[in-house]
Amino acid sequence: MVDGQKDMCVPSELLPVCPHCGSPMTMNLRADDKFVEDKGWHEAAKRYENFLQTRNGKRILFLELGVGYNTPVIIKYPFWRMTAQNPNAIYACVNYGEAVCPREIAGQSICIDADIGILLAGLG
Repeated sequence: MVDGQKDMCVPSELLPVCPHCGSPMTMNLRADDKFVEDKGWHEAAKRYENFLQTRNGKRILFLELGVGYNTPVIIKYPFWRMTAQNPNAIYACVNYGEAVCPREIAGQSICIDADIGILLAGLG
């Protein structure tokens, strides 16, 4: 696909299709009702919920790297809510142009407006 692209466009004949029905393939994003929540996804969700429950009220860092506003209900808003509910929590985000937090948690937040690639390269 990369070799076949011109002007940042991929020829339609190079787009992947389902090997069973021939329908166009799509990314597994929460954009519609086609998001795959298989057994592994549900097991990981249970582990994550258990992790959060066992750290309720304890010191915790909610680290958000490059999360924008495409689907803020998945990471951004829950991190803000959990930070607001836990005085021992810190919310930290690194995001070029969108490093923000609600004023209610500003005292518990670290917002770094930077390109994460450049920021990480500077650490090494």
